[in-house]
Amino acid sequence: MDGTIERPGWLDHLTDGDRQLLRQVAPAAGAEPAALGEGEALARVLAHPATFDAVFGSARSHAPPSASPFLVFAVAVHRGWAELRGTHHVDEWVGPRQRLPVLGGDDLREFLGSDARRFFLVELLASYTRVASGSTWVQTRRGWRRRRFSELDPVRLASLLEVVPAAERPGVYRRLGDLALFLTGVFPDHTELAGLGPGAQGRLLRIAGMSDGGPGPADVPTDAVALLEQLGERWYRVAVQTVPAPLTGSVQVVADVAERFGLARRSLNYLTDRYLFTRRGGFFGGTPA
Repeated sequence: MDGTIERPGWLDHLTDGDRQLLRQVAPAAGAEPAALGEGEALARVLAHPATFDAVFGSARSHAPPSASPFLVFAVAVHRGWAELRGTHHVDEWVGPRQRLPVLGGDDLREFLGSDARRFFLVELLASYTRVASGSTWVQTRRGWRRRRFSELDPVRLASLLEVVPAAERPGVYRRLGDLALFLTGVFPDHTELAGLGPGAQGRLLRIAGMSDGGPGPADVPTDAVALLEQLGERWYRVAVQTVPAPLTGSVQVVADVAERFGLARRSLNYLTDRYLFTRRGGFFGGTPA
């Protein structure tokens, strides 16, 4: 995949302070500070334990790191990728507050082995440090009504598809896929326990074209994480299908993740449990209640 998609612009997302920190730890990772613009050298530095220690500090500290959110997540994703190379089992999320050790981890290691996929996950995580919300006016049979939306509410976010111009719908579908991945990958316990009521499930299935308005198909799950996983995969696919050709590199990555949505979700479960669990409330301003 990385051979056909341009390399992500990691350095474009880093602050001056981030770059200074990386230059300071580069020698410990066997990299020249001046070579950090090169993909392999930068990945090696981001994945090194010295960089993790510099960004996250003491494992006992719950204070937010001083690095930018993008660098924090880049270091967590790369460190997880590096540690998976020597891992013989991973703890898999199987339900609220339930993790089971599963032999292997090769599929997660392969997923994170793509520079483009790592960049995709880091951008997604960083995008939820600030959550957009607001309201739109919708004309109904009873006149104009105010309709609220939030990037953390899939039903309200999906309702934008009914009011935005066609040219903006691919972006809404993409963000719906992002939200499904974020909720199931970073907050699976909350997502499963909070659930989606029958009304919300039916509305989301109809908007996604997975139901004709009657009872859903027999293979559509009712538990929230599994349902959002199916919906997220579909939303990403529709986002790609509704974008005019030729597809940009970033859209090609969305198409790739759509085919591997379960792996993307499990990768985020692993990374969150290992590095972000105790600090999620400090990272994400719109943390689910």
